[in-house]
Amino acid sequence: MTLGEPFEGGVASVLVAPAVTAEGEDAVLKVQQPHRESEHEAAALELWAGDGAIRLLDHDAEEHALLLERCVPGTPLAAAGAEVALGIFVDLLQRLWKRAGPPFRTLAEEAAWWAESLPREWEQAGRQFERPLLHAALEALHELPPTQGEQVLLHQDLHGENVLAAQREPWLAIDPKPLAGEREFGVAPIVRSFELGHSRRDVLGRLDRLTSELGLDRDRARGWTIGQTIAWSVGSEYRQTHVETARWLLEAG
Repeated sequence: MTLGEPFEGGVASVLVAPAVTAEGEDAVLKVQQPHRESEHEAAALELWAGDGAIRLLDHDAEEHALLLERCVPGTPLAAAGAEVALGIFVDLLQRLWKRAGPPFRTLAEEAAWWAESLPREWEQAGRQFERPLLHAALEALHELPPTQGEQVLLHQDLHGENVLAAQREPWLAIDPKPLAGEREFGVAPIVRSFELGHSRRDVLGRLDRLTSELGLDRDRARGWTIGQTIAWSVGSEYRQTHVETARWLLEAG
């Protein structure tokens, strides 16, 4: 296998670089920085088996290394525009939501983790957003987990830059941070995907369209989006847009 120059912009991996296998197949070598969110990335790609997502070609668990299908030309879905992108997401989500259990961490477990750590992190970070947003996030994270629907495989970071143009299919999802949980959670990263437009109208429009076309409970999807978005805002370079997204969702009811 031969490697090219590493891709720029990766923040959660030690190395992401184009590769050519011994058989002459274009691929991507990804060496991960061990992290709870990406712990079962290989298992998620194996379950999807190329259905709406890139294929896993090989995997070395001890080295945290994955050999992945390469997307060519690799243009991010956000470049297609919001209207087109949302239609693609509606199709992809229905394919990616496969029934799931072990080894994936559950959404209930992750929600408990966020709920336990969020108040402390909010204080330590200097209370970077108002207390009502903290309370709304904690309420969602406590109340939603026990009443979930069918457990499916969720890509909890499925936004406009994590779906790429490819040759095998027009668009393929990459970089899963997998959880097993209900479908209503699955729209959260798309609702806050500022690459598709960041205004109150954009955010609420995405929530309404996704929940309507996918037949989801809007209130639950809204609650999950507030919960995860606030949990992910603390210490994030995207804190401002995350907080604004959650604020607009809370105000809209």
